[in-house]
Amino acid sequence: MAASDGEDGIVRLSDEEPVRQILVDALFSLWSTANSLSRIRPTTKDRYRVTVFGSARTEAGHWVYEEVERMCAGLAALGCDLITGGGPGLMEAANRGVALGNPDGEAENIGIRVQLPFEQAANPYVDDVFSHGTFFTRLHQFVLMSDAYVVVPGGIGTLLETTMIWQLVQVRHLKTPLVLVGPMWRGLVDWARSQMLRPGFELAGSSDFEIPTCVDTTDEAMALIREHHQVWRNERRAEIERSKSQSCLV
Repeated sequence: MAASDGEDGIVRLSDEEPVRQILVDALFSLWSTANSLSRIRPTTKDRYRVTVFGSARTEAGHWVYEEVERMCAGLAALGCDLITGGGPGLMEAANRGVALGNPDGEAENIGIRVQLPFEQAANPYVDDVFSHGTFFTRLHQFVLMSDAYVVVPGGIGTLLETTMIWQLVQVRHLKTPLVLVGPMWRGLVDWARSQMLRPGFELAGSSDFEIPTCVDTTDEAMALIREHHQVWRNERRAEIERSKSQSCLV
């Protein structure tokens, strides 16, 4: 028995090392439990959800804000739910577009926030708000909820979100479209390809750079999502028919 343990197995707070080990073991156990629970997914999904990543800094009246708003109004009219970080800027533009393109409130307008010393309030167009204490759990929720990702212009936070989804598709943890809108992202992919595929010092595979689909306009992005949404609908109908057939055999 450790010198810090009494016969009842209690560890005193004054014994720093045993206390630290208990906390570490408990934390890893919680992560393991959360990872196990996140493996459970519905057999079929009733809603198709698109996540839009983008800048918190672009204000209403800017032409990019207006384009994102228009794109998301079109996605809502198509029957897509929309997910953003729930903040201002282009996130607000996306959620506002859903509110305008979905006057009957059929499409869900979702914001996934993170606690920061600024930008605490969700934008006024979000219907359902989730709040996280860390970026890590917040990013995980984006992954769990989304069927497709559209990335519009953004800064370091948007870059973090984009590269995480890119990497998860690369290692086949996700099978979702990743659409990058605008020349800044095409430049990023071109830079990564040139630096990571240098002959004799390859750091990635050539197919890794086909994962993000770079487009110049929101209309092109909408066309790609519309195509994937139709595939999703066909697969869902087929799954429903299979379920009906199985239930008839029981």
